[in-house]
Parts: sequence; structure tokens; C-alpha cells
Amino acid sequence: MSGLALLIPLALALGLAGLAAFFWAMKVGQFEDLDGAAQRILIDEDEDQS
Repeated sequence: MSGLALLIPLALALGLAGLAAFFWAMKVGQFEDLDGAAQRILIDEDEDQS
């Protein structure tokens, strides 16, 4: 029973930390350009690799 008294608040704290990280990522624009990364891999850049 004492294990649950530690694990439940720990799980709630980790969940809130994940939610805060998600809202922070939304605020700084991490999810604005979803197609850009997908298109960037298709761009052929011929650079000399000397």
C-alpha cells in the first residue's frame, strides 16, 4: 500500500510534465511545418563530398 502512495503521485507528476512539454512544443511552433520535413528528404542536393 505504501508503494501506491509513492507511485500514484509520481505517475500524475510525469503525466503533467508530459502535458506541459506538449503545450510548450505547441507554443514554440514545433508542429507548424509537418510537410516540410517530408519534402526535404526528397530534395536532391548534389554537393561535392571531398
